[in-house]
Amino acid sequence: MRYGTQHADVAIAELETALAGGPFHVALRAAIAARGLPLQRVQHHLSRYGVKVGVTSLSYWQQGARRPQRPESLRAVRALEEILQLPDESLIRLLAKADQRCDPQRPTGRSYRSLVEASGVLERLLAELESPLDGGLHTLGHHELVRIGTHRELLARESHHIVRAYKDGVDRYVAVHHGDPGCAPERTAVRALENCRTGRVRWHHDTGVLVAELLFDTRLRAGDTFLFRYGFEDGTAGASSEYVRGFGFAGGQYALQVRFAEDALPVRCHRFAQHSAAAPRSGRQELPLSGRHRSVHLVEPRVRSGIVGIGWDWE
Repeated sequence: MRYGTQHADVAIAELETALAGGPFHVALRAAIAARGLPLQRVQHHLSRYGVKVGVTSLSYWQQGARRPQRPESLRAVRALEEILQLPDESLIRLLAKADQRCDPQRPTGRSYRSLVEASGVLERLLAELESPLDGGLHTLGHHELVRIGTHRELLARESHHIVRAYKDGVDRYVAVHHGDPGCAPERTAVRALENCRTGRVRWHHDTGVLVAELLFDTRLRAGDTFLFRYGFEDGTAGASSEYVRGFGFAGGQYALQVRFAEDALPVRCHRFAQHSAAAPRSGRQELPLSGRHRSVHLVEPRVRSGIVGIGWDWE
């Protein structure tokens, strides 16, 4: 018994050290060892949280061969913190540190941690509206215009959406707005501009996430297409340095245009992509700023799951 107690004390000490300094895979391995759980039991506990992760993936995570990146995997990390009796955000924080090392140029305003927190909030807000993420609709085309104001703030954005229903009875779309750090989502206005009207609106102040129902006033049948336009008027945060769009599903064409105020032009702009919030950025490409129209744009002929965006430098 004495040896067992000593062994447990050592395991707990190793865990405390790993949680304090990381890296993520060492902390995860130490936590699993400290609790004395085989990976099959960890997988079983995750399934009780409604999260499906294979034993092979868990093994890769604790070896450092892979890192959790997909939304389902990030949900698993949050569940692991409870299952392994760890402090809140302890594993998430270590993932954020690893992410910053992989991509030290990433702006702190859109940190990995902030995106993870926002994804969890979004799930809760969608649950309040009893809405799945895609809502029974596939996107055929999406043209988005973002306007940056004279104080360099994200002033507003407008979306022109073309969708096709893949099941009967769809009569709404839930739009998501994620404001810049320091924004006030409760002061953001939702505008139903064409072929829709505003329904319920929910927001979360700390993360700046807002979700809004756009009601079609008609019920689509499977195979029906629908075109609608909506927007958000924000302007409640400080200087903006990028706009990102996440895609949980592959889909149709996406075009993003960013237009700047005449008296607030950046010195350079670029596009980028990420496989997930945890992955390093790739595909950087400089975008020439149109002097007359004060705008830059990107076009994805067929989007894949992940993140695309446009960033800019003020000086």
